[in-house]
Amino acid sequence: MRQLVNLRWLAVCGQCATILIVRFGMGVPLPLLPMLSVVAALVVLNLVSMAQLSRRVTNSNSALFASLLLDVAALTALLYQSGGATNPFISLYLLQVVMGAVLLEAWSSWVLVAITSAAFVLLAEVHVPLALPPRFITDWGDLYMIGTLICFGLVAVLLVAFVTRINSNLRARDARLATMRQQAAEEDHIVRMGLLATGAAHELGTPLASLSVIVNDWRHAPALMAQESFAEEIGEMQVALARCKAIVTGILLAAGEARGENPTITSVKRFFDEVVAEWRVQHSPEAIVYDNRFGADMAIVADTAVKQVIWNVLDNAAEASGQPIALDVSRDGASLVLSVRDTGPGFTPEMLANLGKPYHSTRERLGSGLGLFLVVNAMRKLGGTVDARNRAEGGATVTITLPLSALEWGER
Repeated sequence: MRQLVNLRWLAVCGQCATILIVRFGMGVPLPLLPMLSVVAALVVLNLVSMAQLSRRVTNSNSALFASLLLDVAALTALLYQSGGATNPFISLYLLQVVMGAVLLEAWSSWVLVAITSAAFVLLAEVHVPLALPPRFITDWGDLYMIGTLICFGLVAVLLVAFVTRINSNLRARDARLATMRQQAAEEDHIVRMGLLATGAAHELGTPLASLSVIVNDWRHAPALMAQESFAEEIGEMQVALARCKAIVTGILLAAGEARGENPTITSVKRFFDEVVAEWRVQHSPEAIVYDNRFGADMAIVADTAVKQVIWNVLDNAAEASGQPIALDVSRDGASLVLSVRDTGPGFTPEMLANLGKPYHSTRERLGSGLGLFLVVNAMRKLGGTVDARNRAEGGATVTITLPLSALEWGER
């Protein structure tokens, strides 16, 4: 409908210009008032169509068909008063037929063909003849050829503009559908991974509990604890088991608890300080250089998904680098910006081209490449973006931009 409205505005301008040039420039007498009334009716039709578009009224096949029929009726009325089928602009009917073939259902298009053909035959028999000035009567053939050439150029330009725009819209729609299908496939992949993760968490609960009992028994065995090195290893095993049990518990809680239920309220500074502190416990205090330049603190929801996203990026950077990595937290307007830098080998061109797709990684082990895939999809769910690039001095930078509205806490 928007394409029809735009073309109709062009038609109105062209019809007004043609009527005025023929009447006052060429001196051909025309019924100005009736013809300009038809043009005014097209203007009213366009205003009504624009009002419907502004209200987002759905345009069905019937609405488009009726709109094209009104255009055909207006053209027929103008041609009737200006020579009928002898008017070279009779070919403008083809424009209506092509638009109908592109926009309408098959039956409507054929009905439009029948109506325009009937109008052509009717105008050949019934019309108001043009009273040409004497200077045009002698060279009527040349005048008709000039008019036909102008009409051909007009129809050609309008058809190319219309069909090109329609094709552009169709390509954009196909691209959106392809993106939606890709996102649906990725979300299905994530759902299957979640089911596997929760299943694995349930299965791991029993052996972890058994190991915990065994290690605890060792802890109380005097013969074992008498060996200092063995006692230290038992302590490390207990810490590792406690960490594993916490991870399994976190997976099960995340699977059963929707975001926003019993939320934990914190602030930007406290949230990221805690995330970095916990990550340092699992690695070392020197493993990360942390710089928080967010500015004025604000209350947010402590989202476990965001925490896991940050941990994934930090783990990937630490594993790729082998050197201390850097985490910068800043604010850009209404967005939170996280930047993680490392000194590793960087991303390959293939990885940058397939950022956010599963199983694309610098590591060759089976199942690698899911970290950034989960990061990209989690951020997309929250309205954020993930950008990865290689640094000129070596290493890589992963930048996460997240709307603060996705985390902000407020009474609702």
